[in-house]
Amino acid sequence: MSRMVGALVLAASLAACEPIDIDDGGGGGGGGNVLFTRGFAFVREDRNVYVVDDAGDPNSPKRLTTIGGASQPAVSRNGRSVVFVHQTATGFELQTVPTDASTGPSTVFASGTTACANCTNFRYPTFSPNGSVIVFAFNRGSGNFALGRVNVDGSTFQVLTNQPSTSFGAPSFFPDGQSVLAPSGSTSTQLSQLSRVSLTGTVSSITNDLGNEVLWVVNRAAVSPDGQQVALDGRLSSGGSRIFVGPLSAPNTISRVTDHPGEPGAQDTFPIWMNTSQVGFLSNAGGTTNIYRVSVPATTVGSGTLLIPSAGDPSYGGP
Repeated sequence: MSRMVGALVLAASLAACEPIDIDDGGGGGGGGNVLFTRGFAFVREDRNVYVVDDAGDPNSPKRLTTIGGASQPAVSRNGRSVVFVHQTATGFELQTVPTDASTGPSTVFASGTTACANCTNFRYPTFSPNGSVIVFAFNRGSGNFALGRVNVDGSTFQVLTNQPSTSFGAPSFFPDGQSVLAPSGSTSTQLSQLSRVSLTGTVSSITNDLGNEVLWVVNRAAVSPDGQQVALDGRLSSGGSRIFVGPLSAPNTISRVTDHPGEPGAQDTFPIWMNTSQVGFLSNAGGTTNIYRVSVPATTVGSGTLLIPSAGDPSYGGP
């Protein structure tokens, strides 16, 4: 899908990356002998899942899968597992893999199963805070995307949204674990609203007004760890996208926290909260696709701090 930055070619190979100076505000690392406890999961050009711990080397990530076809990984709250979408020759799977690489991936739910024979095109899986449930977006052949839930053992699949005229994007759990925030809209390419969806299937509108700058959410609207703020990747009239942050109680007042004045078409996407004052995100500014970090509220609006080179579809998690 053209709007998904995760599908962009990762232009810089790992071997070509220079060492990165990570400041003490948080960031990358996770290769070598460092045990992953808290940090980023992402994919690279080979479409395998990697993790980097905050305490390790961002140039030496740990690879968790080997057969490719992976996208949109998400780290569990306890930092022990990653869920991701695996595309096969015949369909889509939700798979999990431990962050210590002690075992290989295992399949949780597959497209075309009896529980949802028409489910396909899985996207954006995420763990509930207690790690027992996975919520994800999928297509049922109608053109629009619904949200569904499934237990981590593959049982009790349930469709959460049955609005045929509304499409839903990447879910983000509220701290209580009973509902998710999701961008929504009339089509999957113009998610101009924010909705709250409970694990029992109740859908309520949060806002249909994202402010004057944001046309729609590109990929993700993420709830902060305290449940008070939202970070989203907003599409601009220039065709680029930037990261916006603001109070969830008044999302029409969100403010731009990243910018690239010389590259109006640059794409900043996949925002993820590292803590209540830092947001990680993906950017292809400068011609390469890397993970960056920005502090919020931003004292100056800029490009952020480079954390991990040659990465796509980032997620952050751990205790």
